[in-house]
Amino acid sequence: MMPSHGAAEKFVSCGPARRPDREPVRRRATGFSLIEVVTVTAIAIILMAIAIPVAGNAFRGFHLTASTTAIAGAIQNARYQAIMVGCPFTLTFSTTAATYQLATQAVSGTPPACANGYSNVGALQYWTTSGDVSLQSGATTFVLTFNPNGIVTATGGSPSCASGIGCLVLSNGKYTNTVIVSGVGNVTTTSP
Repeated sequence: MMPSHGAAEKFVSCGPARRPDREPVRRRATGFSLIEVVTVTAIAIILMAIAIPVAGNAFRGFHLTASTTAIAGAIQNARYQAIMVGCPFTLTFSTTAATYQLATQAVSGTPPACANGYSNVGALQYWTTSGDVSLQSGATTFVLTFNPNGIVTATGGSPSCASGIGCLVLSNGKYTNTVIVSGVGNVTTTSP
């Protein structure tokens, strides 16, 4: 028997039916084009080029403020220690090593008396660890001596200032802060 070619005959297909009047639909690949990636990268580089100097200046400002606070606190602490213990204390600042050292004439003997020489109290302390803050002084060391009666004297290249016995000028290259020490140990700081 011969196959019939009638209208009711069904064709069995192995795949999806295709319409002869349309081409197959091409799917577009998902993702980003090279132009889009290059554009976004260029914008990111421009923003970073603007942000890095701004952040650097902010960090240098923070370092300057932290150094000023550390020095002012050390000076006030040394004065309080001298008054409390009843013996002289010295605070020696090194402009080259960015350190300070507290020393005292220790109390000893009966009746208690202050020793003749100074001995260090604790280890060297850094007033800055960032390296971008400098202490401007007339010499490499600056020494403040605190007496038990509250009087303070400065020796060793202390820059003189109109309102105190010594001024410590700290700079980060762009801004400066000044720590002013009066003859009675009052500490004030100024900034631009």
